[in-house]
Amino acid sequence: MSPKVFIIILNWNGCNDTIECIESLKKVNYPNFSVVVVDNASSDSSIDIIPRKYRDISFIEVKKNLGFAGGNNIGIKYALTHEADYILLLNNDTTVESNFLSELVNAAEANKKIGILGPKIYFYSEPVRIWFGGGKLNLLRTKGTHADYMKIDNKELAAKMPVQTKYITGCCLLVKKEVIQKVGLMSEDYFLYYEDVDWCLRVKKAGWQIFFVPSSMIYHKQSRSAGEHTFPYIYYHSRNGLILGSRFGATTLTYLLSFWIFAKQIIKLFIGYNRNWARPVIKGVVDFWLLKRGKLEGYY
Repeated sequence: MSPKVFIIILNWNGCNDTIECIESLKKVNYPNFSVVVVDNASSDSSIDIIPRKYRDISFIEVKKNLGFAGGNNIGIKYALTHEADYILLLNNDTTVESNFLSELVNAAEANKKIGILGPKIYFYSEPVRIWFGGGKLNLLRTKGTHADYMKIDNKELAAKMPVQTKYITGCCLLVKKEVIQKVGLMSEDYFLYYEDVDWCLRVKKAGWQIFFVPSSMIYHKQSRSAGEHTFPYIYYHSRNGLILGSRFGATTLTYLLSFWIFAKQIIKLFIGYNRNWARPVIKGVVDFWLLKRGKLEGYY
């Protein structure tokens, strides 16, 4: 029998996107998977519509927004108690190719050293343009970036063989059960952004490899829940990158970098340049210094 995969979809006020995602999963040709939707305290019609429309999936309602890691961890714990061999995290604002899961599982089963792996991800609105083609990290490990971001891809000529990469985005991430049992769940210190990188680095430190599987393909609508360049988006990227660097990079250099970032943003405020960006960055740096982790209060 094929290994059992639990697909965890985290929903927060994204009923229509989640429905489209579930519908796309109906065409998946992998024979042994279950879908779990974790609702992260939505205020839209999600909790009324989704469980009624899909009687064959598990729906878990959370009473408060636990963030990306917290919400997914609820689903992961559920999957582990229901005999999961693999767990796939899948953003609700995605659609998938029919063979995406088979390609991921086949790659994982072929190499016992692989702990986490993920697909090639295209923009939903432009299905030949790459959103994620593997993960890259800067030297201080304070910033993760997407390989081949915005590149136009020729799907027929593109490489198909799995390759090692620095990290896999939590937008679509397949992890083996035994990896979680040894390394633990995702860190909830970040609330949003960089918890996937943190997890991959912990998994790699424990001896497993991280692989990108380009023959597996999905499509992403991009930042539907947080909104790019909003206060929380900038705040979480600023604070969480520093948290990551302090844990996995050079801690002293990370703190020196944080002082430089802070000074630069103070100058921007003083001269009136890009103040809407400077304020959340300053807040993020200060909260990093104060060891404030988790959710930014006052926002969803």
